[in-house]
Amino acid sequence: MNEPALDFRASLAAMIGICLVVMLIALDSSVVGTAMPKIVAELQGYDLYAWTASAYLLGSAITIPLAGRLGDLHGRKPFVLVAIILFTLASVGCGMANSMLQLVIARGIQGIGGGLLLGVAFACVPDLFPDRLQRVRWQVMLSSTFGVSTAIGPSLGGWLTEHYGWRSVFYVNLPVALIALPICWRFLPHIIQHKEGSRQIDWLGALFLALGITALLLTAEYGQGHGFLNWVCLGLIMTMVGMLYAFVRRQHQTAGPIVPPRVLNNRDAQKLMALGMLTGLTMFMLIFYVPLLLQGGFGMSPNEAGVLMTPLLVCVTIGSILNGRLLPRLQRAERVIFWGQIGMVVSCLLMLTLNKDTPDWWSMLVFGLCGVSLGFQLPNLTLQMMAVVGRQSLGVGTALVQTTRMVGSMIGVGIASVIVNSTYNYTVANALTKYRITDDKISALLASPQVLIRHADQLQLQQLAQQVGIAIEPLMAQARQGLITGTHHVFILCAVVAAISTLISYHLPHYEVKATPPAGNRE
Repeated sequence: MNEPALDFRASLAAMIGICLVVMLIALDSSVVGTAMPKIVAELQGYDLYAWTASAYLLGSAITIPLAGRLGDLHGRKPFVLVAIILFTLASVGCGMANSMLQLVIARGIQGIGGGLLLGVAFACVPDLFPDRLQRVRWQVMLSSTFGVSTAIGPSLGGWLTEHYGWRSVFYVNLPVALIALPICWRFLPHIIQHKEGSRQIDWLGALFLALGITALLLTAEYGQGHGFLNWVCLGLIMTMVGMLYAFVRRQHQTAGPIVPPRVLNNRDAQKLMALGMLTGLTMFMLIFYVPLLLQGGFGMSPNEAGVLMTPLLVCVTIGSILNGRLLPRLQRAERVIFWGQIGMVVSCLLMLTLNKDTPDWWSMLVFGLCGVSLGFQLPNLTLQMMAVVGRQSLGVGTALVQTTRMVGSMIGVGIASVIVNSTYNYTVANALTKYRITDDKISALLASPQVLIRHADQLQLQQLAQQVGIAIEPLMAQARQGLITGTHHVFILCAVVAAISTLISYHLPHYEVKATPPAGNRE
């Protein structure tokens, strides 16, 4: 027998706890991005630059679908509490790292905690608010929290990096976690959707999924430095395909699937998963490489870059709020995703106009349009997936959106790294030939864009240039241009991906916001 719905005060308290959990994830993702150039400069590991993000993505991508299914079977509250503790301890580990390898390992553990949070946090909303119209209204609170947290993240990350060092950007999670943990413990109800029947889970399928995602990540990382047309990458791709095929086949055979076959075989769910992957690919390439462009290509400080990027993330909140106001008034709510994809195409193309002389107001306007476009997409993908999969698979549905977004992010960072690094290296090689520079030490310093963000490397380069009697300024200008050109190529790819997403989103199923009956059991 179902218990009555929570009253307003209890619902608000529970939502505040969930919002603080989301704030943990959002703050971490946004403050770290701005600080990464300084982190790489101090720890001297540009070759592991992408791994700091990929390790987090790997941990999250493996954990999210498991957390979603476990939350459906056993209730989400225990996993929220465990995830907060794990995420916070890993954040401390990141702040204490003394090498890039240590940072990568800590980020991987942090990704596991973040995956647990993502896998269960968003699914708490439909647990609390079975009525679809109520859910949309309260979802605005969650989306706004995410948007505001990510909005202040770049500026906060830049300010902390300049005044207290890069380690402080990881410790900023501690006060949020210390508030979130007791609130979730006290006010978040323990709701179980599968009160009756078997609650076993397919751990062999989980292993297949983990191996497949790991192979995908290794393919992306190895391909960045060696290209994708070699026997190592081809072997990894074959392993990935084999493991994912084994996972899907296993889900149709086991009594306790992680992703029920009715969800895997649903054409509408497949479209939403494809959109999740493509949106993650585009979003991650932009958020991860725009700070590098602003600091390495345009010579901005971390704080300046953070301020300039703020509209991108502020406007995610604005787009989410507009989304919440529009949905109840539309007969075809799925069209909002379509509008968001069109906005993404336009904003990615406008980013090609950015250079070091671009007025700040124009850059902020372009980033703002991109943010509004994301605000129209991100909450709607989750809301529509919830409607498609049904109440007993809410955790699985939200986890699929988050997982496919993570997979898209992995693919995106691999492709973007290849594009940026190859364009940069080609430009620098031509510049070395043009200025007849044969010094191996100078070539080694210019081998990666790290020289554009690390002051010590620039001083060493200047000293070497003086010894051989050459002017370093034209060479550095060419290197910066190589980074800028490579990043612009990434923007073109993002526009193409967004155009494909536009076509998919136009054929989404009819989605209407209306009242739905309550369900679920509370403990």
